[in-house]
Amino acid sequence: MTGSPSFAGARLLRARIATKLHFFISGLLFATWGVHVPTVKNQFGLSEAELALLMLAGGVGALLALTRVGGWVARHGARPVVLSGALAVAASLALFLLAPGYAALMVLLFVFGLGSGGFDVAMNAEAVAVERELARPIMSSFHGFFSLGGLAGALIGSLVARLAVAPWLHILAMSIAGFSLVWIAAREMLPESATHSPEEAQHGFSLPRGTILLIGLLAAFGLVSEGAMYDWSTLYMADTLGSPADIAALGYAAFSGAMALGRFGGDWLRGRLGATRTLKASAWLTSIAMIATLLIGERWAGIAGFALVGFGLSNVIPVLFSAAARVPGVSPARGIAGVSGVGYLGFMAGPPLIGAIAEVSSLTHGLLVVAGFAALVALLTQRAMRDCAEQ
Repeated sequence: MTGSPSFAGARLLRARIATKLHFFISGLLFATWGVHVPTVKNQFGLSEAELALLMLAGGVGALLALTRVGGWVARHGARPVVLSGALAVAASLALFLLAPGYAALMVLLFVFGLGSGGFDVAMNAEAVAVERELARPIMSSFHGFFSLGGLAGALIGSLVARLAVAPWLHILAMSIAGFSLVWIAAREMLPESATHSPEEAQHGFSLPRGTILLIGLLAAFGLVSEGAMYDWSTLYMADTLGSPADIAALGYAAFSGAMALGRFGGDWLRGRLGATRTLKASAWLTSIAMIATLLIGERWAGIAGFALVGFGLSNVIPVLFSAAARVPGVSPARGIAGVSGVGYLGFMAGPPLIGAIAEVSSLTHGLLVVAGFAALVALLTQRAMRDCAEQ
């Protein structure tokens, strides 16, 4: 990315608020899907394996977007990619429960993933630009707003379930409101010059290598764990622990709330411990908390344990994205896209893996994957982060 001009304080503040709102809406829409995973499963009569294939379709869409989105942002700037990605997410989400059958639902999940991948990288590129202008670490706080949006989406989902609001109406309303807010906030993003990079736009997609690949592998392990909680936590609470819909949504809410709390304090923690030690401690907490939650197997333990898992995972992706943006010789947008591309392999591999284990054994055993991959993050952190300057 080319060096951007320094922006006036008020202009930078508006861009910072807009970016936070984008992260919030992304989390809100993702949570709206997450709390309705049991609804989709029941309405279409799906097995765990069939549900896992739907999630795989979303991962494939996201991965396809991520092979192109670094170039899109470099060529056009972050704003148009944010808008087009958010529109794809909202439009496909609104139609989930109106799909005529399984094949149509799979297409919608593919589009949902495609939009999510574009939205994700573009808003992270904008966040890196804002962070660079402020000259201090704030990436974790941006990701905190994603988790705060997830908390809001889960709590709204719990409320509408208690009020017996039709699920399709809830999803439609959230989709319309979410995209409307993204469109309004996009007008306050930094100028195109902040994320536009003509020289980067000349390069096509290339497979990540070296440090970017190593960081991307850690992101993949982290996103297996994070994605499992988004996609499977409500189903675990509902089917395995027998929780009613409003209580089942609270497991997701506890996870997202703790994640938000951890991310809002993550920049301070990273400043005190450094990126490497923060990442190690976070990953070990995730692994231990997940094992304890599944061993206890009670509703209260699900809610409390998912909160600890959320707190543990809270700074994994922000630290890795920030590291990707500081790799020498690689632009922030391309670094983030490379790490995201490898990371989303975790989203692709995680759901079918957990679904396959659940199909032949149980979802409890499937979710042990979260603990295993979190432990891998802890064990491989030192090697992957050694070429990145601490921030």
